[in-house]
Amino acid sequence: MLVHLTLNEEIQQYVMDVSLREDDIARELRMATVSQVFEHRMAVAPEQGQLLGFLVGLMSATTVLELGVFTGYSTLAMARALPPGGRVIACDYNEEWAAIGRPFWERAGVAERIQLELRPAIQTLDALLADGRAGTVDFAFIDADKENYPLYFERCLELLRPGGLMVIDNVLLTGNVARPGESDPEIDAMRALNSALRHDKRVELSMLPVFDGLTLAYKTGSRADGRDAR
Repeated sequence: MLVHLTLNEEIQQYVMDVSLREDDIARELRMATVSQVFEHRMAVAPEQGQLLGFLVGLMSATTVLELGVFTGYSTLAMARALPPGGRVIACDYNEEWAAIGRPFWERAGVAERIQLELRPAIQTLDALLADGRAGTVDFAFIDADKENYPLYFERCLELLRPGGLMVIDNVLLTGNVARPGESDPEIDAMRALNSALRHDKRVELSMLPVFDGLTLAYKTGSRADGRDAR
């Protein structure tokens, strides 16, 4: 039987009540974001942060690339899922927002796993590629300026190892991508990326209608050990 469940506040609260494992450090960072930043709705939801950490752990990732740190809630979740010596290369341009997260990273004991790059993300990606880092990233999370998503995707895909996973946030843009009459640079860029990914044989693909739309793209190809990544 085909069932399409429409989430409402009651169901969403139930999901959080029975599955969310947010500790005091993460909760306090979330509350600090709400109280200190007008744009606090840009932060990932706590259950989304938990999903990101779950996926990082599931991938046995040691190198994570994050585009869009904001106040560092998702950064914290992914850094916690890394083994000792793992690294989140966290890209953002706003030092004031990122500074809110730093004390919480310290309290959680994961600050040394976070390499914060405060400059346009495209510059960091190009620098990594120029440094020979192609094929070395296990997991990438894109949650930055939407107009550059197509550029971010291509560079992150090159940096990912075969068998690596990319998670792309906000792919539905509150549903605007599905409304033909809606158009602006962000919507048009997201539509273009969504359409292109459907036919991109370099990745296995799943778009999830959760949060504001989440696309999972798994890089195919041969791994360094000669095994097929699929």
